Amino acid sequence: MQKSQDKSSNKKYQPVDIRKLEARISRIEEFLKLEPMDQSGVPEAKHLFPKNISEAADNLEFRIGQFWFAKTGIAVLAIGIVFLLTLPYENWPPALPSSIGYIIVGLIFTLSYLWRMSYEFLSRYLLGGGLLLLYFTTMRLHFFSSNPVIQNRIILVLLLTICVAISIIISIRRKSVYLASLALTLGHITAIIAESAIPLFLLLVLLAFASTFFKLKYRWDGLYIYGIIITYFVHFVWFINNPFLGNVIQFVGSPKINVLFILLYFVVFSLGNFFRNKDIPENNMVASSTFLNCVSGYGLFLLVTTTKIAEHLFIAHFVASLLFLTLSTMFWIKEKSKLCTFYYSILGYTALSVAIIAQFKIPDSLIFLCWQSLLVISTALWYRSRFIVVANFIIFIIIFLSYLSTVPDAGPISLSFGTVALLSARITNWQKHRLELQTEFMRNAYLTMVFISIPYALFHSVPKAFVSLAWIGAAILYYILSIILKNKKYRWLALLTLLLTVLYILIIGIIQLTPTFRIISFIVLGLVLLIISLLYSRIKLKKTMSK
Repeated sequence: MQKSQDKSSNKKYQPVDIRKLEARISRIEEFLKLEPMDQSGVPEAKHLFPKNISEAADNLEFRIGQFWFAKTGIAVLAIGIVFLLTLPYENWPPALPSSIGYIIVGLIFTLSYLWRMSYEFLSRYLLGGGLLLLYFTTMRLHFFSSNPVIQNRIILVLLLTICVAISIIISIRRKSVYLASLALTLGHITAIIAESAIPLFLLLVLLAFASTFFKLKYRWDGLYIYGIIITYFVHFVWFINNPFLGNVIQFVGSPKINVLFILLYFVVFSLGNFFRNKDIPENNMVASSTFLNCVSGYGLFLLVTTTKIAEHLFIAHFVASLLFLTLSTMFWIKEKSKLCTFYYSILGYTALSVAIIAQFKIPDSLIFLCWQSLLVISTALWYRSRFIVVANFIIFIIIFLSYLSTVPDAGPISLSFGTVALLSARITNWQKHRLELQTEFMRNAYLTMVFISIPYALFHSVPKAFVSLAWIGAAILYYILSIILKNKKYRWLALLTLLLTVLYILIIGIIQLTPTFRIISFIVLGLVLLIISLLYSRIKLKKTMSK
C-alpha cells in the first residue's frame, strides 16, 4: 500500500524539462511577435524609442513630400493660371486667353490620364485641378474682358453647366467625394452667375438632386449636409439681389413662385434620409441633417413670405404645413421614426400657426391656436411621441400668456383654454401608454392649467355677482367627472376650486357684492361644502366598515 502511494507521488511531482519549456516559450514569443528579454527579465529596448521616433519622422517627411506638396503644388499652380486668365489682355484677340487656358487644361488631363496607374494620387489631384481650370477658362469667355467672346449670359451659363455636368460624371466614375464637392461648388457658383431667376432655381433643384444622389449612392453625409447649406444660401443670395455681381442689397420679390422652389428643395433633401438604406438607423447624422433642412428651409421660406408675399401668407404657410405634416406621416409609416417625425410635425404645426395668425386677428387667432393643440395631441398619440406632447404644452402656455397680456377683459370664448386643457389632460391619461409617458407630470400640468384658466375665464365672462356661483358650478362639474371617470384627480381639482371660492367670497364678496347676492353666495357655498363633507364622511365610513 505504501509503495503504491510513493509511485503515484513520484509520477505526480515529476520534474519539468527546462529545455522543452524554454522552447515552448520561444515559440509563443515568436507567434506573438514579442521582444526578446535580457537576463534581468526586462524586454530589450536598447533602440526602441529612437527607432520608432525615426520611423515616425520618416513617415511624416514622406507624407509631406509626396502628398501634401502634391496638393499644395497643384493648388498653387491652378491659382496662378486662374490669375493668368483673369488679366484683361487688351491688345490680344478676345478668344486667345481662353484658347491658351483650354490647351493647358488638355495638357493637365493628359498627364492625369498617363499617371493614373503609376502616380494614382497625383493623377487625382491633377484631374481636380484640371476641372477647376476648365470651369474658369469657360468663365473667361464672358468675364474679365471689355470685349468678351460670349455676350449672352444664358449661353455662358449653359457652357458652365456642361462643365459642372462633366465634373459630376467624373466624380461618379472615380467615386471621389473630393471631385463631387468641387462639382457642387462650381454648380452653385454657376447658379449665382446665372442671376436670372428661373434658370437659377432650376439649377439649384438639379444640384439638390445631385447632393441627395451622392448621399444615397455613396453615403457621403458630409457632402449632403454641405449641399443643404449651400443650396439655401444661394437662394438667399438671389433674394437679397445677388450682391456678388455688384448689385445693391435689397429684397427681391419677383417672381413670387420662388417660394415653391424653396419647398421643392426641402422635399428633395428630405428624400435623402427617407430613402436611405435600411441598415442605417436614425442616428445623429440623420437627425442633424433633418434638423438643418428644417431650420434652413423653413427659415428662408418664412423670411421670403413675410417680407414679399404677405398678401398670400395664409395660403403659402397652409400649403407648407400640409407638406411638412405629410413628410412626418411618411417617416412614421415607413420606419416609426422618432426624431425626423418630430421635426417635420413640429415644423408643420409651426407653419399652420403662422397661417392662422396671418388669417385671423388677435384674439381670435390665439383661440384658434389654442384649439390647434388638440390636433397636435392627436398627432402625438399616433406617433407615440412624448417630445411632441412636451413641445405642444410649452407652446400652449405661451399662447395662454399671450392671450392674458393682449385681452385683459376676456369673454366666454376664453373658456376654450380651460376646455382644451381639460380634454388634453384626459387624452394623455387615456392613451398614456401610446404616448410613452411614464409619469403624471404632463397630465398634472394640464390640470393645473384647467384650475387657472377656467376660474379666470368665468371671472371675466359672468357678472361679478355670479362669479362665486359659477366657480361652485365648475367644482360640482369636476366632482361629476371624478365619479364618471373614477379618477381622484378631478376631486382634487374640485376641492381647490371650492377653496378658491371661499377665499373669493371672504375677501372680495363681502366688500363688492350687494347684500342680496352676498347672502345667496354664502348660503349656496355653505350648503355645498356641508353636502360634500357629508359625502366624504359617508365614503370614509363605507371604507371603514368594509375593513
